[in-house]
This record gives sequence, C-alpha cells and structure tokens, in this order.
Amino acid sequence: MRARWTSDPCYAFYGVDGSDCSFLIYLSEVEWFCPPLAWRNHSSPPTVHTHTRQTATTKRQVRHTHRTPPTVTEQPPSRDWEDGHTRKGRRIHSQKQMPILVHVGFLTEESGDVFSPKVLKGGPLGEMVQWADILTALHVLGHNLKISMSVKELQGFLGVPPGRGSCPLTGPLPFDLIYTDYHGMQQMKQHMGLSLKRHKCHIRVIDTFGTEPAYNHEDYATLHGYRTNWGYWNLNSRQYMTMFPHTPDNSFMGFVSEELNDTEKSSIMQNKVNNMAVVYGKEASMWKGKEGFLQILHRYMEVHGTVYYETQRPPEVPAYVKNHGLLPQHELQTLLRKAKLFIGFGFPYEGPAPLEAIANGCIYLQPKFHPPHSSLNHEFFRGKPTSREVSSQHPYAEQYIGRPHVMTVDYNNSQEFDSAIREIMSTKVEPYLPYEYTCEGMLERVHAYIQHQVGSPLLASQEGQSCVEACQHANLVCEPALFRFVNNKEALRGLEVQCEVVEAEVNHVFPAFSVLRRECGLQKDPLLYSCAGLSPKYRRLCPCRDYRRGQVALCRDCL
Repeated sequence: MRARWTSDPCYAFYGVDGSDCSFLIYLSEVEWFCPPLAWRNHSSPPTVHTHTRQTATTKRQVRHTHRTPPTVTEQPPSRDWEDGHTRKGRRIHSQKQMPILVHVGFLTEESGDVFSPKVLKGGPLGEMVQWADILTALHVLGHNLKISMSVKELQGFLGVPPGRGSCPLTGPLPFDLIYTDYHGMQQMKQHMGLSLKRHKCHIRVIDTFGTEPAYNHEDYATLHGYRTNWGYWNLNSRQYMTMFPHTPDNSFMGFVSEELNDTEKSSIMQNKVNNMAVVYGKEASMWKGKEGFLQILHRYMEVHGTVYYETQRPPEVPAYVKNHGLLPQHELQTLLRKAKLFIGFGFPYEGPAPLEAIANGCIYLQPKFHPPHSSLNHEFFRGKPTSREVSSQHPYAEQYIGRPHVMTVDYNNSQEFDSAIREIMSTKVEPYLPYEYTCEGMLERVHAYIQHQVGSPLLASQEGQSCVEACQHANLVCEPALFRFVNNKEALRGLEVQCEVVEAEVNHVFPAFSVLRRECGLQKDPLLYSCAGLSPKYRRLCPCRDYRRGQVALCRDCL
C-alpha cells in the first residue's frame, strides 16, 4: 500500500491519504485483508469523498428510444407494443419491478462509436434495431430502467470509484440485471476490476452472432485454439443473447418487425406489382461483381435500389436500376409493400431487413453458399467466437420460414437463378411474420427470461453431428440447461451404450461416446456444456425439448 496507493485514484476515493492509519482502515473495511479495527464504528460504511451519481433515465425518457435517434421528438410506444402487451385478453406483466441497467457499449464515445456515423450513410442498422426493441420491451413490461451511454455514466450508476478498477465495489449492486454488449463488458472489466467477477451472474450480453461454450471458457479456449478477441468471459452460455436462434447454447433475444392486420394484408396483396424487385444492399460496394445475375433479373423485372449517395449516382449501380437513395423507414415500407421480390446479394448476414420484407408480402431470394461461410474460410467471421457454418445469407429465413416466402438458390448457376425468378413471378404469397418477431412474441420471451432463466427427451447424435442438428431432426431443440441431467452413467445406460472406459474430461463435446473404441466421456466443467459442439470421433448425448410454434426460445408449457 505504501508503494502503490497513488497508482489509482480509487484509493484516495476511499480515504487513503498515505498514512499507515488510512492503509489499515482501507485494508480492513474495503478489501478485508486485515481484521477489523476495534476502535472503528463497524455499523457504518467507510468514509468516502463525494461522488455524484448520474440522474436516472425515467420511463418517460425511455419512450422515445424505439428506433428513433435522440434528437427526434418524444413519442409514446407504438400501438403494436400496446396491443402485444394486452393480446388475447392477457396482460404480460412482470411479477416485480426490477431495477435494470442498460449499457450500450458500442455506442459510447470511449469505444469509438463506429456505428452511429455510418447509419445515415447506409451502414448496418441491425444492432440499433435490436437495442431499441430491448429497451422498449423492458419499459413496456414495467421495469425500472437506467440507461448509460458513456463510461462516466456507467461508473455513476454502478457506484464505481473513479480510477482504474484496482478497488472493489462496496455494498450491494444497485441492479438486478445489466444488459450490455462485448464493448460494455470490456469497459466494465476495466472500471470494476475484481468486482466484475462477483457480479457476473447479473449480466446479459447482447451478442449478434452468438458465443459458443468452447470460446466462452477462457482456459479451454486458450488451450485448444478457440481463443479470439471476443468470448472467454466464463459466463453461463445462456447469458449471451442473440439476434436469431443460432444455437440453444445462447438465449435468443431477437427483435420486432411490424405486424400487419388483415385489412392491411389484403390491401398489400391487391396492390403488388408483379414485376418489381427491390435489392437488399444500401452500400455501393455491395453491388460490385453482381452484373451477371442482375442482367437476368432485369430481363423479367423492374429493379429498384436504396443505395446511399451524396451527390453523384454510384457507378457500381447499373443504369437500368431505379435508385431511390437511402430511404426513411416509412418510405422503405411503402416500397416493400409494392414490390414482389426482395433480393439479397449475400451480405450483410442475418439482418432484420429480410424479415421486414417478408412481413410486407415480398418473396425473399437469397444466395446459397458453397461451401458454407465460417471463420475457417471467410474474413467476416474470423475472430468471432463461433464455429457455426452459414449456408446462406439468412439461415433463419431459409430454415425457419422457407418456401414459398423464401427461396435459396445458387446464384452462380444462371439456369437455376432464371428458373427461380420465373417461379417467383407466378407465386402468390400473403405477408408473413413469425410470431417470435412480433411485439407480443418478444414481450413474452423477455418476460420469461427475466422471471425464469436461471425430464426431457434424450437423443444420441451421429458422429460429426451437433446436438443442435440431432434435436432438429426429431423436431425438437437442444436445451443446454438439461445437460446436467444426462451427464452421467445412467444416461449412457439408458441409451444402451457399451462403455469399457468412462472418464470425466474438460471437452466441449462431452457427454459423448465412441462406438468404435467403446469409450465414454462425461463433462467435467459445466461451462462447456455445448449444443453446438461436434466431433467426427464421437456421438453426443443430447438433451432435447419441445418448443412453441413461432416461439422457439420457449417450451410449449413454459408460460
């Protein structure tokens, strides 16, 4: 303490002034290295200098966050949210009002905020959409929200002493839950220091593409080559919350698309322009190298674009394309309600736009990837904490929606592409939105997570097959919370597995067994329970559950 008390301002914040007396008080009352001093009043907390806390964001302030920049005039939650809250005569409401902190790390000035400047120039909106819907859902459910948009606000809300995180927090955490992202996790680690470990169970990480257990477990990831710039936080894998249901290892948070009533659906179907296509690609760079299949599309359809430009038309966009420039949301909706086709170029991956197009009565056409894109062969996924293989631009649309609303074809096969365009022009579809992406669906899901997230069918996968795939083939989903019930010799005996050796190891594919070698392995570290893991050497023990149609995150009897 004598040598280092000036290395971090937090020591002075707790009253350390360089005297041995102040050292002893700090070490006995803040960090508890020393026994309590007999002459101190132990019923009161240590004396600290004045530290101004930030004013709480009120519910009234939260209301204008739903997909509107901070400069837009305040508006109440939309009618869709209110309807979703009271649908079918039941009102989804939390049993208790929880104090919840929302810290959007990627938008803070300290993280560089690379997103906000790009939004008005055609940049990615998916993360913004999801955060706006999370805030709205938490507000509508009646929780007490505080929102921090800077590290200074984060420190104030958490009661973190100023400095570099060398000192612990004193007293209880003022929040039941903290919603943040990877940038926010880094900021919390820097400023909370060792206190972060104590409060990890309160954290929920909004994580677009997901984090698999092998990447989340720091020691295992380092030892087995899964270490990346993200991941390695040693959280329960369900604390990572994704935009789409990639793997049940993580929690599916999702977002909301506008839901139409029957009158609106009927009007849209009557006013569709059968030969009108809208391209999914707001940045000019996305149009490079697409001339071949665009020419085929142009033979059948009038092609529309929404490509951002400042003064001159982007040269990458062909002259026959009617480019509307970057459109406000309501104008884009109007365009989609007229168009027959919404066509993807292969990037961006898994955004909200295809679901919004399908909800407005478009057929979504997207490229199939041969081979699938992953961190092994594609720069975009390199460094992300997942080994997932992406078979198309939007796997959720391909797997959970499918024909006739979604068509996935090989764009390099001109005959197949041509045939798909002709089939689309002769196919009639109604506007369609999966229930889990409605306001009611998201409110239901978020409510269930907050209230309940803390005997199922047991299947054995094939060699080289994950539990995600094995359960899907049985029209079920893998449930990581149930691995603890199948990680034992009784489960192996129940499947009549012949085991000459049963060992417990730290391996992200266990529990599993090898038919050839008659070897069985149980999981030694619960953090590595993984639905996504697979190995060509092992068949995995997979705990599966049923799910509600259109709400895959919840089992049939969960509500």
